[in-house]
Amino acid sequence: MFRPACALLLAAVPAHAQTAVETVDPFIGTGGEGHTFPGAVAPFGMVQLSPDTDTRCRIRECYGHAAGYRYDDPTIQGFSQTHFSGAGHSDLGDFLLMPLAGDAVPLEPGDPAKPGSGYRAQFSHAGEVARPGYYSVHLGTGIRAELTAGTRVGVHRYTFAPGTAAHLLLDLRSSLYDYPGKILWSTVRVRADGTLTGMRETRGWAPARKLFFAMRFSAPVKAHGFFNREGEIAYKGFQGPGRGREDVDQLQGRALVARLDFGRLAAPLEVKVALSSVDEDAAIANLDSEAGGFDAVAAQTRAAWEQALGVLRVEAPAPMQRMVMTALYHTLIAPSVFSDADGRYRGPDDQVHRAEGFTFHSTFSLWDTFRAQHPLLLLTQPEARNRDFVRSLLASQQASPFGILPVWQFHGRETWTMIGYHAVPVIADAYLKGVRGFDAAAALDAMAQSARYGPYGGLADYMKLGFVPIDREAEAASKTVEYAYDDWTIARMAQAVGRADLAAEFGRRAGNWRNSFDAKTGFLRARKADGSFRVPFDPTAINYGSDYTEGNAWQYSWFVPQDQAGLFRLLGGDAAAVAKLDRMFDYDMSSIDYSHAEDIAGLIGQYIHGNEPSHHVAYLYAFAGQPWRTQERLAQIVASQYKATPDGLSGNDDLGQMSAWLVFTALGFYPVAPGSNEYVIGRPFVERAVLTLPNGKRLTMVAGGLSAANRYVGQVTLNGRAIDRVFLRHDEIMVGGELRFTMRAAPNKAWGTSPAARPFSMSTAARR
Repeated sequence: MFRPACALLLAAVPAHAQTAVETVDPFIGTGGEGHTFPGAVAPFGMVQLSPDTDTRCRIRECYGHAAGYRYDDPTIQGFSQTHFSGAGHSDLGDFLLMPLAGDAVPLEPGDPAKPGSGYRAQFSHAGEVARPGYYSVHLGTGIRAELTAGTRVGVHRYTFAPGTAAHLLLDLRSSLYDYPGKILWSTVRVRADGTLTGMRETRGWAPARKLFFAMRFSAPVKAHGFFNREGEIAYKGFQGPGRGREDVDQLQGRALVARLDFGRLAAPLEVKVALSSVDEDAAIANLDSEAGGFDAVAAQTRAAWEQALGVLRVEAPAPMQRMVMTALYHTLIAPSVFSDADGRYRGPDDQVHRAEGFTFHSTFSLWDTFRAQHPLLLLTQPEARNRDFVRSLLASQQASPFGILPVWQFHGRETWTMIGYHAVPVIADAYLKGVRGFDAAAALDAMAQSARYGPYGGLADYMKLGFVPIDREAEAASKTVEYAYDDWTIARMAQAVGRADLAAEFGRRAGNWRNSFDAKTGFLRARKADGSFRVPFDPTAINYGSDYTEGNAWQYSWFVPQDQAGLFRLLGGDAAAVAKLDRMFDYDMSSIDYSHAEDIAGLIGQYIHGNEPSHHVAYLYAFAGQPWRTQERLAQIVASQYKATPDGLSGNDDLGQMSAWLVFTALGFYPVAPGSNEYVIGRPFVERAVLTLPNGKRLTMVAGGLSAANRYVGQVTLNGRAIDRVFLRHDEIMVGGELRFTMRAAPNKAWGTSPAARPFSMSTAARR
């Protein structure tokens, strides 16, 4: 567990003395641009119970509070039940609870710039503790708050000073990325047994999202009041100014607040909360599905995290170990469980469905996570979990009003955020790496249908012209190359299941990236419907809704993971490609300002590690026969983009993608092209790591001689056999054994340089 004030002390603790949970610091990423939260969540849990330091900002001002909590804020507004980990946009923050003590019980949160106003409370990081599945803080009001969570429940525990009156406030108005009119409707009621239930429907990032809750308390509620802050007030059981109707046990409206009075307590107050997308009774059933109070749930979740994190054992200096293990932790939060204990869930059609034989998951940030997070989960999670992800994507396609796979989905609802149809590579990569237990033929049909008929921008023109025209569709250059990559993964899966017709169709489409490449300038560019490239052209320009998606020509010109060799030929060969890569990393940024683009962070020249399109680029030197340059760039990136501190992520973690990049890179290899069944060798950043694979076998990575001076790979062996190529095959990893790097101070310019040593490309596949 971590107390930020004790970081120096913890750095001295030997790695072998800690359990897997104790090597994780959930505060990493809660400052700067990381957008992670420090609160309690079980592996892939439905409930993400965490403090919110400010939810009162309006949508265009809330970027830094996308996870609800920001490390440099001085006050906590309350503790809500749902959060994204590292998203660049946001929503959620559902059902905020805040404990209060004494006679005065304010109903408004107050001004975050004025500590002591409203019901928010001051806090200090010295009074915080966070570890996987547990969070606690001492509030300035004298209350100690503790949080834990199971798969479908969250449990709060509040310890009040002796002799003080204990109250709990439930604010149904509070929401992340708020704006006027976001809360469409909400309800709250007390049932005969004292269970508090309710719901709310919001119109936020996802349209008309419904969520229900059920809460039980370890002490009886002695009095309660339900307030509609639009005007109506209803009380029961206590006196006070503005008293309205008596004997009201339920209320509905758009601005509800509930006040619960418990009197003076002899023991801490526990609040157990469950959620459901179906109805209140389903939330109660979820509440009953996980037995026990705070300590029991905390112990179960601790054990679950020890198991989930225990698949990777890392030996490294304490800061690096903490960075890598926290990164692994961040990859295990989403996609999150969304079906109830009985299998029911609300789907993209806003109807209730039942998951038969699998657990439905949601929160798919696919534009980000297809790159490394989902490939990492294929190595760290059981096949059953990865099968659940695939079946959840397919179930969503079957319930989609458009008949397509998810794009960016949470709580079963589609947001239409970002570009591409990147559920396709997630399914293809899983199937090609051996995940079974779903209908592969039906999955392939769903993939093809999404790529032919989906309402993606410019898709019809892409199929007709071979590119997306910029005079008809924004971000056309990016869409062209992302569609082409997705098409390649469809072709790969079609080939694997014996569908030669689909393999041929989508194999042809996979080459469409060439249609937006301008050999004269050496950049990917947006073309108009008449075939001309749009002018004027500035390869450094970043503007939302222009030629590229959250980037520019420098980043997107390298996005041809399926055919880097073909790209390098158009650039003029390996030497020209290396020179261009160097110009990208070494670009003089002194006169360029990207402050208007909120997702652009972590710059090294024109390389932008804080956003996903650049994530594979450092590995491309290996495709050009200079793997030692990849090793140099990786050292530069790790040193400048990751730290074992709250501001330790240079950009949004994006549901685990930034973190997955670090885990793979620390182990010495990375999936540049998911769907190829290959990993490009980089260089390791930990001395030793043991990865327990889903099949029960173990891969031990050893970096002999690793040090700050010895940053280059001299030799690589796999199970004692020298590896003279710069890639590993998935089936080689799954055999387990020992992957050994011999590190040295000078680059080995004879290793991995021949054309036969290079990773997969469409253009060279026939010769492999």
